[in-house]
Amino acid sequence: MLAMCRLCELKTAAPGQEAPKRPGRWDSRRGFLLAAAGIALPAAAQVDVGRSSAFARLVPAEDLEASAAKQYQQMLQQAASQGALAPPDHPQVLRLRRIASELIPFTAPWNPRSRQWTWEVNLLGSKQLNAFCMPGGKIAFYSGILEQLQLSDDETAQIMGHEIAHALREHARARMGKGAATSIGASLLSQILGLGDLGRTVTHYGAELLTLKFSRDDETEADLVGLELAARGGYDPQAGVSLWRKMQNASKGTPPQWLSTHPAGATRIADIEKTLPQVQALFEKARRN
Repeated sequence: MLAMCRLCELKTAAPGQEAPKRPGRWDSRRGFLLAAAGIALPAAAQVDVGRSSAFARLVPAEDLEASAAKQYQQMLQQAASQGALAPPDHPQVLRLRRIASELIPFTAPWNPRSRQWTWEVNLLGSKQLNAFCMPGGKIAFYSGILEQLQLSDDETAQIMGHEIAHALREHARARMGKGAATSIGASLLSQILGLGDLGRTVTHYGAELLTLKFSRDDETEADLVGLELAARGGYDPQAGVSLWRKMQNASKGTPPQWLSTHPAGATRIADIEKTLPQVQALFEKARRN
C-alpha cells in the first residue's frame, strides 16, 4: 500500500470490545467523513518536529492525492471482490470511523490542505499487523492489527494518528520528490523550477507507490505528531507506550519487516515518554470537554 508502515504478519485472535465514544457522522454508502466540518481548530502545535522537507515541493500535491485516491479505490474494489472488505456497519469499521472523526478536526494546523481532503476509513481482512493513510486522507486498517494486538481505543488512536501524520507531513510526497531530484540530477533542476517535467513524477513513480517506505526520521516524526493528534482527540497519550510494548512482544522471534526503517521499539518508547509531558495537558483538556 502507498507509503504504509510495514508490520510483521501474525495469526489473528478474537478482537476486544470497548465502550463507544462520541459518534461521528458518516455517509454509510461511501464512508466519507463529515464530522470534521465546523469544529474549531486547535492552537499552535505542542510538538516541534521542524519544517517539512523541501523535496515535497517538487511533486504537485494535487497529482499525488489524485493518484492515491485512484489506487485506494482500486484496492477497495480488489478487496471487495475477494470478500476482504468489511461492510460499513461492521463494528470495527464503526469504531475506526468514530476514532477518525475525533482526530481529523485537529489536522489542519499541520497541513491546511487537509481541510479539502475527502477522508475515508476502511477495514481490510488480513492477518498483517498493518495500517496506513494515503495522501489525501485515505485510511485503511488491517484486521490483524486490531485483533492480534487486542488494541484499546487509545492504542488504536495512536496508530491512526501516526498514519495520518505521515499524510499531513507529506512524507510520501517528499520521498518521491527526492527520488525525482536524484534521478534528474541537480544540474537540471534549474531548468524545471516551474515543476514542468517533475509534474510527471507521480506517473513515473506510480508503480512504486504501493511499496514506498518511510525513513526512520519520518517514522519518529509521525510518532510525535500522531501523539499530539490523539491527545487533542481525547485519547490517552500513555497508550503510545503500551502500544509499542505490544508491538515488541508480537515481533519476538520474528524479525519485523519494518526493522530496516522503523526505529527500534525501545527507542520509540523513549521518544514517546519524553514527549508525554508536552501533550498530557491536551489530553486532560479534551477529556474534560
